[in-house]
Amino acid sequence: MIGYFSEDELLSLGFASLGKNVRISKTSTLYNRGNIHLGDNVRIDNFCVLAPSSSAIFSIGDNVQISAYSFINGMGNVSLQNFVTLAPYVRIFSSTDDYSGRTMTGATLDSQYLGTKSAPVYVESHVIIGNGSTIMPGIHVGKGAAIGAYSFVNSDVPSFVIVAGVPARKIKERRRDLLGLEEKFLDEKSKG
Repeated sequence: MIGYFSEDELLSLGFASLGKNVRISKTSTLYNRGNIHLGDNVRIDNFCVLAPSSSAIFSIGDNVQISAYSFINGMGNVSLQNFVTLAPYVRIFSSTDDYSGRTMTGATLDSQYLGTKSAPVYVESHVIIGNGSTIMPGIHVGKGAAIGAYSFVNSDVPSFVIVAGVPARKIKERRRDLLGLEEKFLDEKSKG
């Protein structure tokens, strides 16, 4: 069994910041770790890839789970706030190639030949992103939103709505009960 990095191993990996109780599978691939901020109680499961460019900052808040085979990549900043859950196979891109044919594509070329579009991705607290979903560059997912499985998100998602589909569209409003549970959780944690 491969397992998770130990606390000493995590400290040696050179993250920009590292919270308490962080669990990262040893099968995950983490590029430019000096550009990755990790909060408390973060879990990154098997075969995940976090690949910020040398100029991008990836910030992961407290109580965040990034499930198996998820992929976060790009030249734009990515922020996952507190209590965010990514189901397996979620993809978040803060950069994308130009598919029009006006420019070339490929990581082996100088930037003068490319038409790469990069923009920050911001995912607010209490968001859940369903299995196999894709988030494109420049997207803002509002607090408490839920994204259904296999959705393609190419426009902003308002707070406390459920979206699904290709492209993702609003299905209905999401309940806000989780805010009271967060308050209870934080209150119990402060006493403990």
